[in-house]
Amino acid sequence: MVVVKPDTVVRWHRKGFALHWARLSRENHIGRPGAGKEIRDLIRKIASANPLWGSPRVHGELLKLCIHISERTLARLMPKRKKPPSQTWRVFLDNHLLELASIDFLVVPTATFRILFVLIVLAHHYERRAA
Repeated sequence: MVVVKPDTVVRWHRKGFALHWARLSRENHIGRPGAGKEIRDLIRKIASANPLWGSPRVHGELLKLCIHISERTLARLMPKRKKPPSQTWRVFLDNHLLELASIDFLVVPTATFRILFVLIVLAHHYERRAA
């Protein structure tokens, strides 16, 4: 019989758990095989020649060529498209200034302890006057 500290037992369990998963990760890899270099190059070529096609359309074309690859894998291998820059807040406000309004509703107690309800509506457009 050996007397050990609880920390030692926890350390042994952690080490055994790590060794177990390390051994499992080294064994035969199961699952779908990776796409070869020729297929990756073909996917990039099709995607660059047809920029409006998404992964479902490219997947369909590859199936017509008897190339079986998962659509999810194909989507991961397709080049990422750069999105056009979105408009800034300044541009948004300039474009929608005539339609923009702000409202606020508040309650104000008066000096005579009555409640005054206030609704404020502010239009944000302004007219420039000629000097």
